[in-house]
Amino acid sequence: GSTTQKNLVQSVTDALDTILSTDSSAVVFGEDIKFGGVFRCTVGLAEKYGNERVFNTPLSEQGIVGFGIGLAAAGATAIAEMQFADYVFPAFDQLVNEAAKYRYRSGSMFDCGQLTVRMPCGAVGHGALYHSQSPEAYFAHTPGLKVVVPRSPIQTKGLLLASIRDPNPVLFMEPKILYRQAVEDVPVGDYEIPLSRAEVLKEGADLTLLAWGNQVHVLREVGQMAEKELGLSCELIDLRTIYPWDRETICESVSKTGRLLVSHEAPFTGGFAAEIAAFVQSECFLNLEAPVERVCGWDTPFPHIHEPFYVPNKYRCFDAIKKLASY
Repeated sequence: GSTTQKNLVQSVTDALDTILSTDSSAVVFGEDIKFGGVFRCTVGLAEKYGNERVFNTPLSEQGIVGFGIGLAAAGATAIAEMQFADYVFPAFDQLVNEAAKYRYRSGSMFDCGQLTVRMPCGAVGHGALYHSQSPEAYFAHTPGLKVVVPRSPIQTKGLLLASIRDPNPVLFMEPKILYRQAVEDVPVGDYEIPLSRAEVLKEGADLTLLAWGNQVHVLREVGQMAEKELGLSCELIDLRTIYPWDRETICESVSKTGRLLVSHEAPFTGGFAAEIAAFVQSECFLNLEAPVERVCGWDTPFPHIHEPFYVPNKYRCFDAIKKLASY
């Protein structure tokens, strides 16, 4: 089919436009989104679909998510926006204790599966402690929620459409550093990319590199460095859905390569890489040539001027590859 060049912001807008035009119950709401939102992801939608379907909310994350749960339970397709992922914590109780458990506690009589909560996440170069966090691991500890992180414009549109139509509440975390970083030829039509399926971006024999969001691009470069400087063949995988995650694809890869490096921006302790490492070391123990390596953010608040030392950059990841290879 036909494609058009779009960045990640425009892919979000395109996906929301597609849903609003095909689902008459769909509504989009959040802080300042009637005017396009701080990152301009909802530009033009209020003008096109009216203030009853695309509207601003009070500055209350708990209220936004509670309202979304009610809308979804009543049968509407509710698409909420947190202005930053760092702001989601006032809504933590609504997401973890209400949205995630609604179907279970009612014995499937009621649910809020038509709720999707979008949020910009991750480092951006100058965000400091309240505009840089990656909170995916908090929510991956909650049965009943799904957590998705895209890496590119094509992925964003397909995964967002799949998330909105998934019969469970989904947290869709958009790496804001990627919003305007690259353009891709995004299909014009309606398409979905299945949730809970990782994607092998490059096949390799010696080592598995696993990440999501912006860190996929960091590991792509690191894999090229390892091939050029160390002669290693690296398999690169984008996890895409953090929870429920694609265990089969990861274990199949690690069983082949014998080595795994997982990298994410969130802090080291209790980060989702720890869950992956624990599972892989349990399932692939006899195939492992080295312990699983994790390269993550440090166990500190996200710093401002020291951000370059905090993020798991290509040099830190390359050191981990050398450690894996020489074990």
